[in-house]
Amino acid sequence: MRAFVGVTDEKWYRFLAARPDLDEVNFWRPSGGAFRALTPGEPFFFKAHYPLNRIVGGGFFSGSIQLKISEAWALFGEGNGVASLDEMRQSVGRYRRQPIAPGEDPVIGCVFVRDSIFFPDDSTVDPPPGFAPNIVQGKTYDLADPASADYFRLLMCRLLGSDVELDLSEPWHRPGPVYGDSRLVRQRLGQKSFKAVVLGVYGRRCAITGSRVQPVLQAAHIRPLPKGGEHRTDNGLLLKSDVHILFDHGYLGVDPKCRLMVSPRLRSEFGNGDQFYAMAGSVIAIPSRRVDRPNAEFLEWHLDTVFKAA
Repeated sequence: MRAFVGVTDEKWYRFLAARPDLDEVNFWRPSGGAFRALTPGEPFFFKAHYPLNRIVGGGFFSGSIQLKISEAWALFGEGNGVASLDEMRQSVGRYRRQPIAPGEDPVIGCVFVRDSIFFPDDSTVDPPPGFAPNIVQGKTYDLADPASADYFRLLMCRLLGSDVELDLSEPWHRPGPVYGDSRLVRQRLGQKSFKAVVLGVYGRRCAITGSRVQPVLQAAHIRPLPKGGEHRTDNGLLLKSDVHILFDHGYLGVDPKCRLMVSPRLRSEFGNGDQFYAMAGSVIAIPSRRVDRPNAEFLEWHLDTVFKAA
């Protein structure tokens, strides 16, 4: 298991600490660079920079994507650590060499953290071993390293709010809740980050129609949450809103080889659907990374349970 300690400013921390109902936050970075230090479910800790220089909270990594400032605000709102879009533009602008011009909507790097908590002033923690003063973005730690294992074991207990027995040398690939705590579920994303990450891995295009009209694109669950599904990229499809409805009602499906299935009832009930019948059997657009592609088990569940085969 790995952990990342990210450096943030005290104002961001204070704003979010005063809003404990916001348990999913955007640890945005003004540079817009990619973040590849963790996999979803691994711990992410927040360290305020000098003069505070303390670990002030943390949560669990929930994905990352590059977004325009306006998009990040639309998805996360106050979870960005500010009270308004204008204030967010000002905050990002303070870290840029040139101020943000009126009408400009620059891209920033967004790192999403779910189940986030912030420690009270009297419960913040010293930085971890080996965290040099000149680190400006953050540092990754191997939690199996004896030099830092005890430190992070205590920090994880603080994060989980209980004195649990954690073997931090365990591989981070076991299915299901780790140590019985649902927050330690590998791959699970937060609700808001699910929408953002699915948008990113599908290249902002509907997986079936190829539409790029972003206001009508939606992150669809293959297996819905009420039926045992989770917020995870391999349980997601980016679909145009009307296509999403057809998928949820079983008029469209996707087989385990990612080929489009079209129910005969789309034609018999509505006398329509020619554009979908023309695409039947073709492979839908899928993410480039295998880990993000639709899970065959979830697709089979949808075909067996939702899809109107006859």
